Amino acid sequence: MKITSVEIFDIDRNMHVSGGASWNPVFVKVNTDEGISGYGEVGLAYGDGSKAGVGIARDYARHVIGKDPLKSEKIWLDILRGSFWAQGNGAVEMAGISAYDMAFWDIKGKAYGVPVYQLLGGKTNEKLRAYASQIQFNWHTAEEEILYKRQQYVEVTKKAMGEGYTCVKVDPIIFDDQGVPFGWNTHGVLSQKLIRIARERIEAIREAGGDDMDIIIELHSFTDATAAIQLGKALEPFNIFYYEEPVAPLNPEMMKLVADNVNIPLASGERIYSRWGYAPFFKNRSLSVIQPDLANCGGISEGKKICDMAQVFDMSVQVHVCGGPISKAAALQLEAVIPNFLIHEHHSFALLPYNVRLCKYDYQPVNGCYSVPDLPGIGQELTEETMKEFPPLVVS
Repeated sequence: MKITSVEIFDIDRNMHVSGGASWNPVFVKVNTDEGISGYGEVGLAYGDGSKAGVGIARDYARHVIGKDPLKSEKIWLDILRGSFWAQGNGAVEMAGISAYDMAFWDIKGKAYGVPVYQLLGGKTNEKLRAYASQIQFNWHTAEEEILYKRQQYVEVTKKAMGEGYTCVKVDPIIFDDQGVPFGWNTHGVLSQKLIRIARERIEAIREAGGDDMDIIIELHSFTDATAAIQLGKALEPFNIFYYEEPVAPLNPEMMKLVADNVNIPLASGERIYSRWGYAPFFKNRSLSVIQPDLANCGGISEGKKICDMAQVFDMSVQVHVCGGPISKAAALQLEAVIPNFLIHEHHSFALLPYNVRLCKYDYQPVNGCYSVPDLPGIGQELTEETMKEFPPLVVS
């Protein structure tokens, strides 16, 4: 089998989400001489970087055209070593590798007529518990809404519970009590007003959800170590499930400082790339939960390696999912296999109609749990309508 061409789909609808950040998924379709095609996703949909994602997918096409996609491990190393910059572990470079690796696994599954999870070792987990992610933007299928009143957090928690969720994730300090972003006021020593607002929101979620509701605190790395420790200590009484991205991952010692001073398990990973990026966190054991994104950590191949190494250090896994339906499908395949799976991120973006309509299948949890697709490959493809609306850049 040989790769004959690559199609790159730039899904640019000029969409803006989460306080104005752009939303622009980029997908690749890898075609072969045996009529089998595989789909992958460049993990730069959110924020800035999607056009760089298109460019890196185009540039990396020269490393894959004419190659056998079943030899994905060799191609992965060829790109890593042959592209020069990828060995620096940058987000754009690793997102490009991830998209192609994902597509190769999709091709493998289709070639052998089995879902990817079978090729990775078979199911360890029949059902995948999910949580409602980013409830500060409400929880519905319409456009996002900023929640800033205490009662709104009670109502959105009850809404998620009504759909069967037993866990929610929230960023309690992204907006003040008037709906205005806190901005850089979340760095350094925090004001008592900010801490009070955060406590009131988490208290509302805990009261609405009861003692058995798991609550994940998301900070998006908007806090530094001083602020994260201060806020973490204030939220300890609410029995938090885990504390996500309390600091940026660029300095692992700061993550360790937070871990040593806050009695809540820490999580991070959406901006940590490849096994080499995770190595310092394995060594200092600052994280209890890792969150690799299969569309930017190096793909399914690298994601499996990272998760297996995490098990050696008694770390659980919640794959980060904040992209399009292709990356979600890949995440479900890997999560079905790994024994240290903890929970699946069901992001609010996955409910938005313009995201759902991109692909053939609308995988959503039932009573707060996902079933894993049993179709050959990753179990997801772009629709013909999407491919017509956004004509691809073709490299052959």
